[in-house]
Amino acid sequence: MKRPSLDSILLASTDPERLRAWYAAALDPEENTDVDGYGVLKFGGFHLLIDSRGDISDKNPEPGRMVLNFDVADARAVVARLETLGVTWLAELEDRHGSQFATAIDPDGNYVQIIQLSDEHRAAM
Repeated sequence: MKRPSLDSILLASTDPERLRAWYAAALDPEENTDVDGYGVLKFGGFHLLIDSRGDISDKNPEPGRMVLNFDVADARAVVARLETLGVTWLAELEDRHGSQFATAIDPDGNYVQIIQLSDEHRAAM
């Protein structure tokens, strides 16, 4: 029996086009497509689906419940790109024992963590 694999996440928004445009500009996905009415952004082997829902508010009231972690090759470059979008930071870029971490807040209030792991941290995983 094939084991389950986490392939995607649905990120709901009251303004999915705005949110999709932000993620596309901020993080440069490999693909930015429409599939059956969903905006689909592909990052590595993972898909971020963005759609609307009627049972949510404009801003995420508990953004700490789920943090989107993006593994990047150059955290400083991604942070600089986010700065051009006028991002609000929950945690600015910091070095944590050789790895780089920053946490941005997307337009809907979700936490988006930028992570550049050191070779040592990556090997330990």
